[in-house]
Amino acid sequence: MNIKEIVKSQKAYFETGKTLDYENRLESLQKLKKILINHEDELADALQKDLNKSKEEVFMTEIGFTLTELSYMEKRLKKFMKTKKVKTPLAQFHSSSFVVPEPYGNTLIMSPWNYPITLSFGPMIGAIAAGNTVILKPSNYSFNISMVMKKLINQFFDENYIAVVTGGREENNELLDEKFDYIFFTGSPVVGRIVMEKAAKNLTPACLELGGKSPCIIDKGTNVDLAAKRIAFGKSINSGQTCVAPDYLFVHEYDKHKFIDSYKKYIEEFYGENPLEYDKMVHIINQKHYDRLKSLFENENIIFGGACDDQKLLIEPTLIDNIDGNSLIMQEEIFGPILPILTYKDIDDVIKFVNSREKPLALYFFSENKNNEDKMLRQCSFGGGCINDTIIHIASDSMPFGGVGNSGMGTYHGKASFDIFTHYKSILKKYNWVDLPMRYLPYNEKKSKLIRFFLK
Repeated sequence: MNIKEIVKSQKAYFETGKTLDYENRLESLQKLKKILINHEDELADALQKDLNKSKEEVFMTEIGFTLTELSYMEKRLKKFMKTKKVKTPLAQFHSSSFVVPEPYGNTLIMSPWNYPITLSFGPMIGAIAAGNTVILKPSNYSFNISMVMKKLINQFFDENYIAVVTGGREENNELLDEKFDYIFFTGSPVVGRIVMEKAAKNLTPACLELGGKSPCIIDKGTNVDLAAKRIAFGKSINSGQTCVAPDYLFVHEYDKHKFIDSYKKYIEEFYGENPLEYDKMVHIINQKHYDRLKSLFENENIIFGGACDDQKLLIEPTLIDNIDGNSLIMQEEIFGPILPILTYKDIDDVIKFVNSREKPLALYFFSENKNNEDKMLRQCSFGGGCINDTIIHIASDSMPFGGVGNSGMGTYHGKASFDIFTHYKSILKKYNWVDLPMRYLPYNEKKSKLIRFFLK
């Protein structure tokens, strides 16, 4: 079927009501689990071809992460689907009020190439649990995993219910020209604006999970060595091709050289003395992004790393120095293993710098000073983050994940994944055994007093 036919058939399928049953939703979540468990090697092999991801990293950041989300949703699905009773104002006596969760209907999920399983199946878990149909459009950059996901989803699901559309910009545009009931997009702010513009034409609500320059800040008097280890971890996963990776670092000028020494030490522990020879290093997704990353630091002061392999599209973890807010590398999200270092004397100057820029998707603050911690959280706006660690906040089912401002809108993970694909329908049920006359015309002084009494 072509795109128009798939959209039309999914609308017809949704109208049958088959997606609404608890048993159908639960069975569909269990099918997703079977895909991940029974086809782990096939999925991992595809990601190895696309990004050279090791099986260990695939499980930690993709399959295991998604299985945890599935287990969370399976256990709580029935509870999330229940109608919820709420209080009724005295003025509406005698009535009852309740909120009914209902699916939006036909949804489009557009996922990126950097974590193609997590960022495809994660939103899909919410869409299925909420009772929607799904068209998944994975990135064409990660071709091998996109084709494997399409094959497996076609094998387990009716295309009228869940379908995968592959391809590039032409298919993206064709999909966005169709009318959906909800759109979930993960990608760059540049493309996010295009998605928002297209969605606006049909007044289609959308969740945009974008990115931006996520700052990492080490407060004076903090354990710099441990901070360096955790920052190196967050920056090394997927070779920095992570939307919540630390994008740039602020370190107190007193601690700068201590940080550099520790960062070097841990990179060598992770990759060995020559990182480019480490056979499990994730490569840059394609030539275009590889060339872009090289151009960001080729004229900068490299204080560690900087080696590249043009054949394998590898860039070793790199630290650069002597930059300021106007440097080229500070103008766009890096999305690679390069970390610029800026120094400061006063933490208030760091807060001013962060707030002078677009709101980031994440912020990481390493500190043992509770007053500075409170100040950072209170004065800086960002999607989410960590105190004394990096990136791991996204792994909690108990917290919603998403951006703010330029870094996105809408949240998911855990219950938020159910909520983002659900319209909560508010209902007031009026009983017929009594009908208060005060609301009806004509009004008089007595009715006016009664109205004021009940509406106080």
